[in-house]
Amino acid sequence: MSGNGSAPRPGAPGDGAVHSGSTGRPVDPAGDIPLLRRLWSGGQLLPDGATGGPVHPLIRMFGRWVRRPLVPALRLWRRNIQLRVVATTLLMSLGVVLLLGLVVIGQVRNGLLDAKRHAAQAQAAGGFEVAEQMAEAADVRRQDEAGAAAGQKQDAATWLNNLVHQLASGGKGSYSVVALSAPTAGAADPSVANRGPRVSGDILPKSVPAGIREQVVRRGEVFEQYSTIVPEHKGAEAAPALVIGTLLDDNEGKPYQLYYLFPFTQEEKSLSLVKGTLATAGVFLVVLLGAIAWVVVRQVVTPVRMAARISERLAAGFLQERMKVSGEDDIARLGESFNKMAQNLQGKIQQLEELSRMQRRFVSDVSHELRTPLTTVRMAADVIHEAREDFDPVTARSAELLIGQLDRFESLLADLLEISRFDAGAAALEAEPIDLRDVVNRVVDGAEPLAERKGSRILIRGAEYPVVAEADARRVERVLRNLVVNAVEHGEGRDVVVRLAASHAAVAVAVRDYGVGLKPGEASRVFNRFWRADPARARTTGGTGLGLSIAEEDARLHGGWLQAWGEPGGGSQFRLTLPRTAGDALRTSPIPLEPEDSRRNRSTPGSGGQGGGPKALPGQIRPALPPGASAPSLPDATVPGGPGRVIRSTTDTGSEGRPRGR
Repeated sequence: MSGNGSAPRPGAPGDGAVHSGSTGRPVDPAGDIPLLRRLWSGGQLLPDGATGGPVHPLIRMFGRWVRRPLVPALRLWRRNIQLRVVATTLLMSLGVVLLLGLVVIGQVRNGLLDAKRHAAQAQAAGGFEVAEQMAEAADVRRQDEAGAAAGQKQDAATWLNNLVHQLASGGKGSYSVVALSAPTAGAADPSVANRGPRVSGDILPKSVPAGIREQVVRRGEVFEQYSTIVPEHKGAEAAPALVIGTLLDDNEGKPYQLYYLFPFTQEEKSLSLVKGTLATAGVFLVVLLGAIAWVVVRQVVTPVRMAARISERLAAGFLQERMKVSGEDDIARLGESFNKMAQNLQGKIQQLEELSRMQRRFVSDVSHELRTPLTTVRMAADVIHEAREDFDPVTARSAELLIGQLDRFESLLADLLEISRFDAGAAALEAEPIDLRDVVNRVVDGAEPLAERKGSRILIRGAEYPVVAEADARRVERVLRNLVVNAVEHGEGRDVVVRLAASHAAVAVAVRDYGVGLKPGEASRVFNRFWRADPARARTTGGTGLGLSIAEEDARLHGGWLQAWGEPGGGSQFRLTLPRTAGDALRTSPIPLEPEDSRRNRSTPGSGGQGGGPKALPGQIRPALPPGASAPSLPDATVPGGPGRVIRSTTDTGSEGRPRGR
């Protein structure tokens, strides 16, 4: 065979587990869990039992550091409706105020710009007209004074200086005037080329951008553009402005560029004032809306919170609690309805408590009172049973039936007394560290005669390692005895599998049979008192109909679970889960409630096949195996085993071992 064999790669589809090294120990893959969810769940990126590099503790610490401050805030957000309503109101109000502010500021800005632009255009048009009139007047004087001396003639530079000074004198700092030379194409007059710019105010000539200069020279008409005024002093700040310019002729008929620069200083101050006013008003408006929402929601939430607190006290047993009602509004009617409901509930509960108290007292009194006559009847029945060989066959058979029914009667009285103790809350737990393997062995030894009569085998799985927990050995043994006996009785002569498993916080024992099973919905009713799946089936082992009810109470007294699963014709499985430490809360069970060999799991692709053994189901915790050991295989449930053979697996190889000698 080539290197491209058919062996599946670790972690590939169809491979139920990722094996670490050569130990063969199954490790639950963590690659299918998203990184963010693993960080949020506590930062544990690697599964239990897997070894990580030096970055693993750092990542876990980072996940906890990110998660720690968010958990209280999220919990407060989920639990406080008043906070959610007020926060939503504030956010929506803030959005409305921001939107309104943007619209208002945009309208004000556009209005200021339009007003400034129209005023600037009017001012510039008047200035350009004045400049043309001054040039025409200077040209007329020059013609009238043609014969005057050359020293008395006004040159173009002086005329531009006077023009700029005269045009800027009416502005009073609201605008600036710049005059620049603009030689025509092909002109070679040195006086024009050497003519410097004339500027009014504390600005530089480069405040007029080159783009508008080219447009003015090329078009020869009025042109405007938004630009920035560059101040002459370095410490001053540049200001945005509107530049309007055109191409004119001076007193000598030579072209020059004349520009008006209108800064937006006052408009910026006005806009800043509007922004500040809107921001202040918006903040006050948002705070006011938040306060209004807080007050309004408080008026609605306070009665709801009061009702919630009173409901909790009612659930805790304080049935006399009532809501304070004031007014005639909807909240008041809600309070009155709540008080009426609480009053009716109190009456019904008291009535049921009285009835239950009478029933418990009746059961307890009857159970105690029947002990005396039962003892007398037992003594007489024992005498008759010992002398049955001297009677005729009918009378002897009657003596045997009498003893059997008396045994059942005594069991029924004992169960009734135990039930009355649970109902009265007088049951006490005597917990101590025990190994459930010893309890299971005692239960199996006691069930061997019944298994031999039924033709069933009892197999024990998972007893290779200690299964220790703090529990009451007597009560746990009673629960397991009831489960094993029921499994043998309803197993139709097939095998009964008792499986043990343990995790870091819990231990579990599951009893699996392959008999008639349970119909849909019967798993929730199987623990009811005196309930039977088949009323026509006789209790050949002397059952009282209270065994599973007492078992459930024993499991609940430990703080554990007793759960049932079954399918018609496919058998059933009962699972007892107990915490390792008495008083701890259970979260998961080491054994899945639905067994691996159920019909649904067998029909699911990848759930196990021939030669590979059963694969781990989600949530199942399987014990670590020794090096070289393989996964256990389930027995063939369709082939009844030998009569009364108890098989205890010492390894996970699936071997039957030797029959226990009796």
